[in-house]
Amino acid sequence: GAELVPRLLSWYQASARDLPWRRTKDPYKIWVSEIMLQQTGVEVVRGYYERFLQALPTVRHLAAAEEGAVLKLWEGLGYYSRARNMMRSAKIILQRHGGRFPETYKEIRALPGVGDYTAGAVASICFGEPRSAVDGNVLRVFSRLLARNFQTPGEKKRLADFVTALCPPRCPGDFNQSLMELGALVCTPARPNCPDCPVSSLCRAFREGRVGDFPARKRTTEKRREALTVLLLTRGEDIALRRRPAEGLLGGLWELPNAPGPLDEEEALSLAEGLGAAPKALIKSGQAFHVFSHVRWDMTWYHIDCAFGGGLSGGAVWVSRDALREDYSLPSAFSKLLNKAGLNAP
Repeated sequence: GAELVPRLLSWYQASARDLPWRRTKDPYKIWVSEIMLQQTGVEVVRGYYERFLQALPTVRHLAAAEEGAVLKLWEGLGYYSRARNMMRSAKIILQRHGGRFPETYKEIRALPGVGDYTAGAVASICFGEPRSAVDGNVLRVFSRLLARNFQTPGEKKRLADFVTALCPPRCPGDFNQSLMELGALVCTPARPNCPDCPVSSLCRAFREGRVGDFPARKRTTEKRREALTVLLLTRGEDIALRRRPAEGLLGGLWELPNAPGPLDEEEALSLAEGLGAAPKALIKSGQAFHVFSHVRWDMTWYHIDCAFGGGLSGGAVWVSRDALREDYSLPSAFSKLLNKAGLNAP
């Protein structure tokens, strides 16, 4: 600890990337960045972060925002429950904290969608509370430094306590960020750059020539596969959408109408009729797949041109192409089908 902390801090000062969320100590902005970074890489998040804060610069703006507008800003980031939890949190901050972002680890940790890592990051960076923020990067760094695996919840909790004890009281946020940055830039999962590591001489795995053994690889489980048929129903400039059920995968988001199983052309046309559309011609069809964290969708898709007249049923609605771009958040599983069909998804 005595050597590790100063070495990491001076390396971080010299080598840290210039990221937009590192130019602020505003807890709302740091929180937004941490939630976005939970499942998404830095380069992808950068653009989303700046657009999100332009539209919703304070927690009050987020609390007052329409769900559809927030989901539209989130479109393409995936794991949409994160955005919903942020909206719930913003309302709680307004009701219980008078619109002021909570200032202690305990209060931040109580917000929906906030775990130990996010609470530790915000509390240490914004409020100087000496709390660890152990993400995958930090876990990997210490797994190699100590030549130990931390796999069970108990082991991970002990590591978090150990890192908290190392946190320097005057700059715990910089220390946490130096660990994350080391894991992101130097102590990477594959081909770590040990010669450039500021703490390699303190690293047991490096000394023993066993860096590749830590952390131990998790056995990957085969993803469940689901087949479904997706309809791209168009009528002039309009396209048919419907809303997914509130609970479950992509809950409450808009989708292209679909049904389980790989349907043939005749079955697809009859499904379109069943939705109240008046199919005129089958224009194009194809195959695609989309991978989520636990399931892979194998999709058969049909672009069907429909006649005017008659309303859609089953919760489906006709939406103009402009409205789709501006107002409707369509998950990338579906927007990429529009691109494949040449329908210019947003």
